[in-house]
Amino acid sequence: MSQSEQPVFRLACGMQLRPWEARDAGALAQSCLDPDIRHWNRPAHLTVDAARQKINQWRGRWRSEDAAIWAIAPDGGEALGLIGLADLDLPGGQGEFLYWLLPAGRGSGVMVEATTQVSRWALEDLGLHRLRIVHSVENTASCRIAARAGFRLEGTMREALLHADGWHDEHLHARVQGDDWPS
Repeated sequence: MSQSEQPVFRLACGMQLRPWEARDAGALAQSCLDPDIRHWNRPAHLTVDAARQKINQWRGRWRSEDAAIWAIAPDGGEALGLIGLADLDLPGGQGEFLYWLLPAGRGSGVMVEATTQVSRWALEDLGLHRLRIVHSVENTASCRIAARAGFRLEGTMREALLHADGWHDEHLHARVQGDDWPS
């Protein structure tokens, strides 16, 4: 990863996955105020300046091979969402998905397509062996995304993540090399 530029992916739905840019700082700051994003992802409040710094940190994490974070955006437009792999372990062949969408991007199916695209890149191009999605059992939207993107439900981790309303059980979904791709 550190020897190449972060790829841009065009999605069939007319959106693209691209590196975050300074012009997306307003959308990133706005995401921290969205009640659903706050509930399921627990972001810290960001000013627009702090969001620019966060975007620069993501570029550094690409170069250090710690994470791969993309903006989900219409061609030529500001970000409507985020998708990426964090907790990357290149020698161990694993990574964990993170994602969210602002209200304007929800309900379009873009997250399933984005998750499938990043999975293909991670497994086929990057050479990872295992990808995981972990989410609260109460987050039914994330459960649908994982299932539609071909991630098998492996189990439930009891009281695995502290949210603002208390401890949540978490579903663990995974995709490994050789799993069938969704049609």
